[in-house]
Amino acid sequence: MWARIVDVKDGELHMMEETTVVAVRAIIAFLTLIIYTRVLGKQQMGNLTYFDYINGITIGSIAGTFATDLSSKAWIHFVALTIFTLITILFQYITLKSRTFSNFMDSDPTLVIQNGKILEQNLSKMRVKFDELTMMLRQKDVFDLTTVNYGILEPDGTLSIALKPELQPVTASDMHMHPPPQKLMTELIVDGILIKPNLAQRNKSSQWLTEQLKKQNLTIQDIAFAAILPNDKLYIDLYKDQLPEKSEPEEDNKEGRK
Repeated sequence: MWARIVDVKDGELHMMEETTVVAVRAIIAFLTLIIYTRVLGKQQMGNLTYFDYINGITIGSIAGTFATDLSSKAWIHFVALTIFTLITILFQYITLKSRTFSNFMDSDPTLVIQNGKILEQNLSKMRVKFDELTMMLRQKDVFDLTTVNYGILEPDGTLSIALKPELQPVTASDMHMHPPPQKLMTELIVDGILIKPNLAQRNKSSQWLTEQLKKQNLTIQDIAFAAILPNDKLYIDLYKDQLPEKSEPEEDNKEGRK
């Protein structure tokens, strides 16, 4: 009986030790991934090329094994993760310097539509089906293939299109107009916290903001989000939104049916 109690306690102690080791490894792997991803650059995000896709899966797999595989030493996985990241950085540098190597790694953009006609041979080389092509066209708000002047399949798998000249939207330069320079929206308050550097960026002072809020009987703590829009107007979103009361058409319909 005593031996059984000792075995249970030893088992629980061993489980706690393993849990602690996994937790520490997971934290190290997570922090390492963040650092290495920042080093590798933003091509690891968004639409990925074939190389970036395989690279991201491999690095994630190594990091996952690093965190959970207790049958091997942690430093082995850490070294593998570091070496794989260094090789990736080397390949990135080579692709920047060598156009030939870059084309070999990521492939060239491929013309798949020309003057409203599908280039079947190029489409077949990229192993893209007609259904996939029409889906990508719809995602570009193109439902009439004959309106496309050029369609180019990019290395990351996305489709770039150029409409025929007579169907392209009119721009300000076409109308010989000179609109003022466009500004960006500038965040001022997020979760009740004032971002003072952004005020100075738009040549506004804290006193100006205070006056604007006083006009609406508000304080900074009442505001979930506030920003200066491109047209220099102040946008405010409160924690408690005052929405109009919803009408109840369903009840009216029921009464009508009665």
